[in-house]
Amino acid sequence: MALAYIFPGQGSQYAGMGRALSDSFAAARAAFEEADEALGFSISRVCFEGTAEELQLTENTQPAILTTSVAALRALEAEGFAAPSFVAGHSLGEYSALVAAGALSLADAVRTVRARGRYMQEAVPVGAGAMAAILGADAKTVDGACAEAAQGQVCSPANLNSPKQIVIAGDAAAVDRALDLLKSRGVRKAVKLNVSAPFHCALMLPAQERLARDLEQVEFKDLRVPLVTNVDARLINAGDEARDSLVRQVSSPVRWGESMELLTKERGVTTFVEVGPGKVLAGLLRQIAPGARYVNVEDAGGVEALRGALAESGAAGGA
Repeated sequence: MALAYIFPGQGSQYAGMGRALSDSFAAARAAFEEADEALGFSISRVCFEGTAEELQLTENTQPAILTTSVAALRALEAEGFAAPSFVAGHSLGEYSALVAAGALSLADAVRTVRARGRYMQEAVPVGAGAMAAILGADAKTVDGACAEAAQGQVCSPANLNSPKQIVIAGDAAAVDRALDLLKSRGVRKAVKLNVSAPFHCALMLPAQERLARDLEQVEFKDLRVPLVTNVDARLINAGDEARDSLVRQVSSPVRWGESMELLTKERGVTTFVEVGPGKVLAGLLRQIAPGARYVNVEDAGGVEALRGALAESGAAGGA
């Protein structure tokens, strides 16, 4: 049975995340402690006790989600679960996936995403950019509306999440124009998102340049498990390719729907484990591959649910 671990990105955070993991598994607790030491402040406190507002600050959100995801991964490893056949992560989650694949250390990853969040926030003044989710429109329709709405500004697809969901990003006025165009063309639902910056579009190029310099100083090992990249929706194994993908990812769309189709249709993945907080990726997976099996692991209950799912399918998974 082909099994994939998938890791969530920004938007999956919630107050108190990770506390149950840390309380239940020594390995998860150690991951939080490692991240605290690497950052020089208590990201575990932000996760366990921080307010929703504190967690929404991008430079907190990104290391908090990554640390919680890696803590869940460490719990699975400590419980004896076999390595997955493939890994993937949505935007920020690609860093968690690379930790799972052995390409990045947790310390390097958490320090890098802390800076990544700050660079993204600083790239565009607050309120100057926007993102919006488009539901029920095909990629050609969304592309056309973005191109027409740009008028010299930036407006483009940012997250190609599923056949039913595309997120666009760019200058706030251009995104508003695109929404008006899409609604006039019969798109049933198009809504602005409550985000702090317009991610995965050309407005993020200043952040990309800053992050590229940081990533050059980080050691990337070749991957023990193949990863599907956001930027190209293809499998990679080389550490240098992983670094390049993380750089280009900042200003490029997340090709999540294609990535999941590659795993299900070309690689025969039948079971997906969302490792980390929330169930955002589960909702997308139901739209992309409704027949796939899905388990979320963010606490002890999730670990047992995965054990049961693997036993039911006849796969080896866990002590």
